[in-house]
Amino acid sequence: MRTLYLLRHAKSSWDDPTLGDHERPLATRGVGATPYIADHMRDARIAPDVLLCSSARRTRETLDLLGDAIPADCEVHIEDGLYGASADALLDRLRALPDTTHRAMLIGHNPALQRLAWLLAHSGAKLSRLNRKFPTAALATLEAPIDGWSDLSRGSAELTGFVRPKDLRAPRAS
Repeated sequence: MRTLYLLRHAKSSWDDPTLGDHERPLATRGVGATPYIADHMRDARIAPDVLLCSSARRTRETLDLLGDAIPADCEVHIEDGLYGASADALLDRLRALPDTTHRAMLIGHNPALQRLAWLLAHSGAKLSRLNRKFPTAALATLEAPIDGWSDLSRGSAELTGFVRPKDLRAPRAS
């Protein structure tokens, strides 16, 4: 069994038109939403072995704001190739994960994350909600009964969780 967590970066800012897309930071709303997801990860015991993160500023800032919700022993990779990648390219990257990895998280961008979730998920109670929208800072959980990541393919997973910050209670004070 393999578990894949797909986290869309939190809401980004468009305030500075001189910044290129890759360099856009999080908006105040995005900074405020991320603790909801971090608390959910702690409460649900979401603990990836490996985390793949786009090199875009907003994805790196989302990762930073997750803080200790990411286990200290999680192997984190910031990768240029994840920025602007298609769903198929993301799938290829996941297929290259070592079989010793059982739980992987990918922090990235739409529309590729939503398309990847559609591609992989053959069922799940929250699939219709995901089909409508994969909002910023939303987290999808997919379970795949496969022996290794190289076996990840269309319809090989079930969407077992899909949460948005607005679905969650107020974050705990730190």
